Amino acid sequence: MVDLGRVHVESFLEMMSAERGAAANTLQSYERDLDDVRSFLTERSIRLTEAASADLAAYLSSLARKGFKPSSQARRLAAMRQFYKFLYAEGLRTDDPTGILDAPKKGRPLPKTMGVEEVGRLLSQAEVEAEDPTPGQLQRLRMLALLELLYATGMRVSELVSLPARVLDQEGRFLMIRGKGNKERLVPLSQSAISALKSYGRLLAAENAAAKEPQESPWLFPSVSKEGYLPRQVFARDLKNLAIRAGLPPSLISPHVMRHAFASHLLANGADLRVVQELLGHSDISTTQIYTHVLEERLQQLVQTHHPLAKQAKKHE
Repeated sequence: MVDLGRVHVESFLEMMSAERGAAANTLQSYERDLDDVRSFLTERSIRLTEAASADLAAYLSSLARKGFKPSSQARRLAAMRQFYKFLYAEGLRTDDPTGILDAPKKGRPLPKTMGVEEVGRLLSQAEVEAEDPTPGQLQRLRMLALLELLYATGMRVSELVSLPARVLDQEGRFLMIRGKGNKERLVPLSQSAISALKSYGRLLAAENAAAKEPQESPWLFPSVSKEGYLPRQVFARDLKNLAIRAGLPPSLISPHVMRHAFASHLLANGADLRVVQELLGHSDISTTQIYTHVLEERLQQLVQTHHPLAKQAKKHE
């Protein structure tokens, strides 16, 4: 029997063009992908129009073995789904063999982060600059306070820059943060963060008192911006400039990277994933699970250090 696969592919492409207005590039992509599927099936003496779910699954597996990215595999599957739905709608098949096929899972990229030493260099640079009493010290103290708070709490940058001024009046080592969906969470502060916050608050109050027209602001980090507080873009820019002065690559450093560093360093030092989830303000543990690679490294180190068989192996080395 003649394989009508190619004829049906052309009919499918005509339908996509006439009825759905598919662009020329989209049609070419569908054609290439379906021709590739047809070639794979032909080598196994299977007609494109008669392929079973297992045949198409084998094709996707072959792509994975060849090193195709999950995104490329997903594109081929999308083309197959459209084609077999067309065959079903036209009465050329009584089923859709792609219905039970799972899309390949796309691996989530690991977040960029900083090592403990890099964070230390950044904080040390900010601390040295904050001690300089020359004009502009308030801005330098502000940067130190921002960094200490960010690394101590893992706040989102939007939460950090919009902290209320009443933070300066509270006592204790905890900070209440209002996050996404107006949800509040309690986070602990480090001694260095408390100290930086107090130093910044004292100079802010002194400069306000000395001003000819003192202006009370409801924000901890006031600014002449539309919102009335420090724009996150300004903080990000100043942070990169600080990184340059600390001898660190600015392209790898941002407020969000500092948040990732907070989470990664906590996990690496024994923190529970659920605790980190609460501190970061993630509503779902699956969001926090991007850090599981840190847990895996820690678990491997624990096994290598404490497992009796691992200890015996080291003795024999």
